[in-house]
Amino acid sequence: MTEPSATAPKVRSVRGSVRGVSVQTIGYAVVTCVGFAFPLVITSPQIFTLLTQATISALLAIGVGFLIRQNGAVSFGHALYFGLGAYGVALAVRHNAFPIEFALLLALAVPTLLAFGVGLVLVRVQGVAIGMLTLAVAQAFYELVVHWRELANGDDGLAFSLPSHVFGAPAAWIQNPANMFVICWLALMLVMAVLSTLARSHFGTLTLAIRDNEERARFIGYATTLPRALVFALSAAVAALAGTLFALYNSFASPEILDWSYSGAALIMAIIGGTRFVWGPAIGAAIYYFFKDAAGDFTEHWPAIVGLMLVIVTVLLPRGISGAFHALINYRSTPRSHS
Repeated sequence: MTEPSATAPKVRSVRGSVRGVSVQTIGYAVVTCVGFAFPLVITSPQIFTLLTQATISALLAIGVGFLIRQNGAVSFGHALYFGLGAYGVALAVRHNAFPIEFALLLALAVPTLLAFGVGLVLVRVQGVAIGMLTLAVAQAFYELVVHWRELANGDDGLAFSLPSHVFGAPAAWIQNPANMFVICWLALMLVMAVLSTLARSHFGTLTLAIRDNEERARFIGYATTLPRALVFALSAAVAALAGTLFALYNSFASPEILDWSYSGAALIMAIIGGTRFVWGPAIGAAIYYFFKDAAGDFTEHWPAIVGLMLVIVTVLLPRGISGAFHALINYRSTPRSHS
């Protein structure tokens, strides 16, 4: 009788992971197609404006959620990178400093590099301190934008007009609500696919190990500061992408998008959706955004209702909507013995 191969569990594990990747890839492809189908069944520009803003908010929430998932760190200042992305586009176009295509790339690169530098410092602290430091850094930039009127026009914000073409497409076509929704939807799907792949990679596994026990990771020979700073920079890059899309669609940037309350809203979205899965914060963003819109039609005290919803989700669903959904699927698929 032959001995079972020692590599059999590894082979099954690899096959299972391959099947998991395939299922996830198919899932992203299906959801992407759903986004393309929206313009075929919806004709209202108002609805598409709401959907576009929700999708942009979902990108910001995913950036915050990815930081929580991989680093175990909470950021109260990711609106900084969202705002820098938007202001980068606004300033470049308003002053005709660069071609719009190069301005968009700079609006992504500058916040990412800034976040990497900030991250190298912030990831050395633990617990609540890192959240407070992200808040302090973001508010410093907020005050700069508000008071430096010659640069950013203060509280009045910066309005600008896009050039006639952006990456070869007419600017009017890009700013059409239905078209912009599809662009933002594709960006959201691409970001989720990339982050999901990265989370399953060796880098993603390493950062999770560092999150769970940084001292042990250092003891077995891994550098821990650089991977955590890279995660911080990557999450900021996603936020900056959301900011550039916001600026492209609205042709406007204001200090409100740099304020701590904007960071707080993104954090609430991530908590509601859950951070166990990369896509969780996107679900939270959709729920938050449409719930806020519906509640705002009934009362001006909608933040209290949103706060109550957050308390209920935190108490009853500590892993968020995505975590609860995953637990339900596992429960239904687990065979139960009958006495």
